[in-house]
Amino acid sequence: MKIIDWYILKRYLATFFVMLLLFIPIGIVIDVSEKINKILAKKVPFLQVMEYYGDFTIYFANLLFPIFLFLSVIWFTSKLANNTEIIAILSSGISFTRFLRPYIIGATFISLLALVMGFFFVPKASKGFNDFRYTYLKSNPEIRQNQDVYKQISNDEYIYVSSFNHVQKRGYNFNLEKFKGNQLVYKINAGSITWNEADSTYTLAGYTKRTVGKMGDVLESSPEKKFKFNFVPDDLTPVIYIAETMTLGELNNFIDKERARGSGNINTYLVVKYKKYSIPVSAFILTIIAVAVSSMKRRGGMGVNLAMGISLAFVYIFFDKVFGTMAEKSSINPLIAVWLPNIVFGILAIFLLRNAKR
Repeated sequence: MKIIDWYILKRYLATFFVMLLLFIPIGIVIDVSEKINKILAKKVPFLQVMEYYGDFTIYFANLLFPIFLFLSVIWFTSKLANNTEIIAILSSGISFTRFLRPYIIGATFISLLALVMGFFFVPKASKGFNDFRYTYLKSNPEIRQNQDVYKQISNDEYIYVSSFNHVQKRGYNFNLEKFKGNQLVYKINAGSITWNEADSTYTLAGYTKRTVGKMGDVLESSPEKKFKFNFVPDDLTPVIYIAETMTLGELNNFIDKERARGSGNINTYLVVKYKKYSIPVSAFILTIIAVAVSSMKRRGGMGVNLAMGISLAFVYIFFDKVFGTMAEKSSINPLIAVWLPNIVFGILAIFLLRNAKR
């Protein structure tokens, strides 16, 4: 690389990391001011608070990574433009595409960093962050689906529980149906089902079993009966943020397992998986848009570029959140929903880049 490439690349990376170091403490101060009363009221141990803010730092940086990157590129590129450095570079015979090379190299580095963080470090931080919030900060935390739980636990077995108390490890109005093809083999009913952690079994109270036969059904009943099923309470009612706490390999295995069980939350888990790839790719798109917007010297100076940049950044975040929520709550394909903001802004990046070259 030439001296000018190193010059731009160092400013690209330095501005991005300085912006992270500036905004993360601000985010922590705001969060502390909002939550300090609840933390003191709950008498949360100081060590746990420190661990929470360590996880908060990683979670916050990952969440707002696109905005930090976008604003940092606009900031230092606008300064280059205001100092007429970009005009001097392009006047020396360097094409605009060649001028973009150090930006793309910087975006590649940031993208790889975001990819590694999303695969391995963010899940652990997300678990600590959400566990703390739901344990100490939420008044009535709806952390699990505990009403009308319906699961497919194998290829031919289905269970239903009208409600499940995860603290007591007990569910009510339990039903299990086993099929062979389209034919019902047997059905088990119980007034309640309780998990026995000591021997990994379940106790069924008010147990009845109806076995379907060609010559007539066979009924079996007992006030109480123990069973060993191939599911545990966490399979019945996983925490609502479970997908965010898993590394890529764990998430793939979890999705396969939940898909086989007929889980109704598959789209939610797929959105988390696809975002692990889409967010790093956004580094390239947002970098190109930021350069195209801020590489020209404008009347009004850097403030105009920053205003345009902040507006576009929040539109991107809005698109990302809206389509992610639509994928979770409707029949929209999660892959399309997650990648649509990148596609739309990718087209915008090409349009702005063509105009900037002129």
